[in-house]
Amino acid sequence: ISVKKRSMAHSDKILLQYNKTEKVDSIDDIEHPSFRECLRYMNCCQNIEIHYTGDLPARTGLGSSSSFTVGLINALNAFKGLQISKQDLAKQAIYIEQKVLKETVGNQDQILAAFGGFNRIDFHPNDSFNISPAIINKEIVEKLQNHMLLFFTGLSRFSSDIAREKVSNFTNHFQELNQIKKMVDEGISILQSPSTPIIDLGKLMHESWKLKRSLSDKVSTPQIDEIYEAGIRTGAVGGKILGAGGGGFILFFAEPKNHKKIRERLKRLVHVAFNFENVGSKIMVYEPNGFK
Repeated sequence: ISVKKRSMAHSDKILLQYNKTEKVDSIDDIEHPSFRECLRYMNCCQNIEIHYTGDLPARTGLGSSSSFTVGLINALNAFKGLQISKQDLAKQAIYIEQKVLKETVGNQDQILAAFGGFNRIDFHPNDSFNISPAIINKEIVEKLQNHMLLFFTGLSRFSSDIAREKVSNFTNHFQELNQIKKMVDEGISILQSPSTPIIDLGKLMHESWKLKRSLSDKVSTPQIDEIYEAGIRTGAVGGKILGAGGGGFILFFAEPKNHKKIRERLKRLVHVAFNFENVGSKIMVYEPNGFK
């Protein structure tokens, strides 16, 4: 996301470029909901130009919408000469998405986009949260990276629709939710114990996926189940649909020796290479001699 001051020579005051172009004089005339409400929230109402490009399609479970909101709020703060903490950045993005846009979304995507890296997040009933960085040996992080395969199912969906149904079912799935919560400590223990085989995390993912798909019949589909079973039969130990479910990206955990077989079996899907990121949302300022 890039933000710059718009020349007074232009007749319109606001220029937005994403997968379409909007040139407007007033915030109220902006079609894109997140652009409109973030600009309103930050009181950036005139002579501003914003360009957005993304590597991945929207509505695919990778937190792209929350990453956009976090990045935009961060950029607008910098544009106004303000510095914001990662904690406040996450809180502002959560406020925009949940209170202003009225979306049924959680808090984890905004927090992870703001902070980056491996973290344990503890959420409290009063809507506050604590961030505890997970200290993981570099070799284990590399093993984790080398055991993962990410595929795009080709299916997009509105996560808020699926999340809304899951939330409405929460009172009927207390036992499953409690089990998923307990898996957090187990997962961190595996990642922080050099003597524990990394493959145990894949097994934990498999158990977690079975619990997650039981929360709503919209989390998975026959097509997703077919993809998952194909991956397991070809050598994956575990995996899951990322995000709310219903489509998007599917992650598999498998020993590196089985990756080629899995990619061949799922060759109709788009395999996406990725690397872990440890910085979170950051600001780069353009000067005549380049970025800094």
